[in-house]
Amino acid sequence: MNPLNVRARFSAIATKLSATGLIVSDSPTPTTLPSFIDSVLRGIGQVMLQNNSYAGLIFLVGIFYNSAVLGWAALLGAVASTATAMLLGAERSRISAGLFGFNGVLVGIALLYFLEPELLTWGYVVLAAASSTIIMAALLNLLGTWNIPTLTAPFVITTLLFILACARFGRLHSTDILPTAGLPKSAAVEGVVTASTLVEGLFNGVAQVFFQGSVITGLIFIIGLLVSSRAACSAALLGSLLGMLVAWGLGAAEPAIRSGAFGFNCVLTAIVFAGFMVINVASVAYATLAVIATAVVFAALSAALEPLGMPALTSPFVLVAWLFLLASPLLRRLQTLPTL
Repeated sequence: MNPLNVRARFSAIATKLSATGLIVSDSPTPTTLPSFIDSVLRGIGQVMLQNNSYAGLIFLVGIFYNSAVLGWAALLGAVASTATAMLLGAERSRISAGLFGFNGVLVGIALLYFLEPELLTWGYVVLAAASSTIIMAALLNLLGTWNIPTLTAPFVITTLLFILACARFGRLHSTDILPTAGLPKSAAVEGVVTASTLVEGLFNGVAQVFFQGSVITGLIFIIGLLVSSRAACSAALLGSLLGMLVAWGLGAAEPAIRSGAFGFNCVLTAIVFAGFMVINVASVAYATLAVIATAVVFAALSAALEPLGMPALTSPFVLVAWLFLLASPLLRRLQTLPTL
């Protein structure tokens, strides 16, 4: 191939780059490979509510740093869910923004996190990620009436159903990571919380949004957020910190605090209210209450799902965010941004 032609092609792509990624045309579907890749990367970024393909790429690097298997699972989920939206003719602007990709990302990671990485499991991921697109479209249609975002509800619904289905499918094998089914037991204060617990818990809380238990991966994710939005980056760190402090203050086990288990839902809740509400004293207090509630609801839903041997996933975040957003129109000192 002529080097001049290669250089010309790269120059053409470079001229279409913006602060958030590739500038795509208004055609019904992303007809070029670069625009499809951009949509996939934006889908990865949208896991933390960032419509930014650079952030999505950094998040993907962070996942691969901690686990190559989960990195490929995230990529496969994003490709399958985005491609399904394209094939079925979903709205072009939503595909371009990655809104049909982020649930597929989480579905892919979750299934490879909770199931053995066998050949059939990878096919199961494609099926589940494609299904998450249908659920996403259904919830967009339903929740649009109240101007409420779907958030990660399609991921929660899809993942719980596909994991529960494994009880009747003998060729899909679960790992030992799923909670042991049984009645919830009374908790006792376990372990001593130290400075290292708090530092690791802070960054693991961010990393766990993508099911990653790695301080380095958490730091990489923070860099990705910083590239996209300083407000979102600050909110993520404050959300993780507040969730961790609530768990510590109420007597959660030290290993759970260190792992970031009480942080990741709070991270997402904090980012939502940092991005969807006008910042003032009332909204900061409201967001703080929402984050605290998220940590408590995580404990409640984890206990409620324990008899089924199912994880809470991001259901605490979804439930709290929906309730607080639905309540906001009746609270005069709160103002939502037009992006909601």
